[in-house]
Amino acid sequence: MLELTGPTLPRRSRRAAALLATGATVTATLLGVSPVPANAAPTAAAATARSTGTAAAAPDISVANVKAHLGQLQSIATANGGNRAHGRSGYKASIDYVKGKLDAAGFTTTVQQFTSNGAVGYNLIADWPGGDADHVIFSGAHLDSVSRGAGINDNGSGSAGILEVALTVAKQGYKPGKHLRFAWWGAEELGLVGSQNYVRQLPAGERSKIDAYLNFDMIGSPNPGYFVYDDDPQLEGVFKDYFATKNIATEIETEGDGRSDHAPFKNAGVRVGGLFSGADYTKTASQATKWGGTAGQPFDRCYHASCDTTANINDTALDNNSDAIAHAVWTLSGGSTTPPGGKVFESKASLSIPDAGAAVESPVTVSGISGNAPSTLKAGVDIKHSYRGDLVIDLVGPSSRTYRLKDSSTDDSAADVVATYTVNASAEPANGTWKLRVQDVAAQDSGSLNSWKLTF
Repeated sequence: MLELTGPTLPRRSRRAAALLATGATVTATLLGVSPVPANAAPTAAAATARSTGTAAAAPDISVANVKAHLGQLQSIATANGGNRAHGRSGYKASIDYVKGKLDAAGFTTTVQQFTSNGAVGYNLIADWPGGDADHVIFSGAHLDSVSRGAGINDNGSGSAGILEVALTVAKQGYKPGKHLRFAWWGAEELGLVGSQNYVRQLPAGERSKIDAYLNFDMIGSPNPGYFVYDDDPQLEGVFKDYFATKNIATEIETEGDGRSDHAPFKNAGVRVGGLFSGADYTKTASQATKWGGTAGQPFDRCYHASCDTTANINDTALDNNSDAIAHAVWTLSGGSTTPPGGKVFESKASLSIPDAGAAVESPVTVSGISGNAPSTLKAGVDIKHSYRGDLVIDLVGPSSRTYRLKDSSTDDSAADVVATYTVNASAEPANGTWKLRVQDVAAQDSGSLNSWKLTF
């Protein structure tokens, strides 16, 4: 969260102060967002899901997975001078890590560049295919830290939370009625630079397509509170209603008002909402009674300090807030998790992948399918590997034709490949033995092919 310098401003005037950001040039084509009324009519897809009884409840978000992302961000900071700040190598490595996870899960990602304080910065935008493109549910968090530390609560926590929600969208095969978009903003700590430049460049026609922007900046504070943005009554209600079902009291968020990436969206007329667990304000006795923790101490004593590490996270707050994010995304997007039709052929035989060695092949026998394979054959892959950039993955058809699924890349520093690839195999007979071929082409890494499947 952007640090407020000087005397504390009244709540409504803070917003203006927070929007004094450094100018920048966006070099990528921007996707757009903007408001519709809170009582806008539901999309046809969402209405169909409800009418057929397939409306989906949000799944539980694995806090262990969220913490694993935080561990990766900590490792990145440790390896890059102790921080993940704008213009530093740790920030670019953070972008690469998140992008690798999203690409593997099937998102369409765009990295946008801008310049601030003489250094190149990056926003990462990820779109989940499908949903009504005229109605966008947009969730975001800033990925940069201050230069004094790793920024694991501020704002690794929000970044990891929305990342795991996005990956859960993919794992669940979620089919939203509205289009889902996620963003990881750069240079927030320098004055909301990344998000402000994104919004400034949005075409009006694209701005008009967003139904809501949801912001998550600090959701795992060690002495936490449960604060909900009150900028829009409907969005506020979605979060408050969720916490009420968990018997968790909430308060209106005031400490961060206008000091994070929702502010540029709101100033452009976009409806905004979000969650916050507290920064350097002091927890009162009444708040400690409601939420536990220590009265008279900051919500986050390591705010913008070198001690903002993985030790600076409250697991319960991180878990509750991550689940609340998923609840809002599922509730507002109005879709279903009905998987696409098709017959599945799967191998669950685990194979070790030799380090810098020969390729391994895993066979699957397909039978009972008429004619040729489809032009949209789905190949799902689950590979655990310490450096996925070393891997080359091919699908080999019954005719011995080879279909490249993934090339090796020195820029792909993430771990694991859990993805579904679409292959035009219409020239291939459907029945017969198909093989997944995996080769590790460089040394010093290890992994295994856990399973793979074909969906016809």
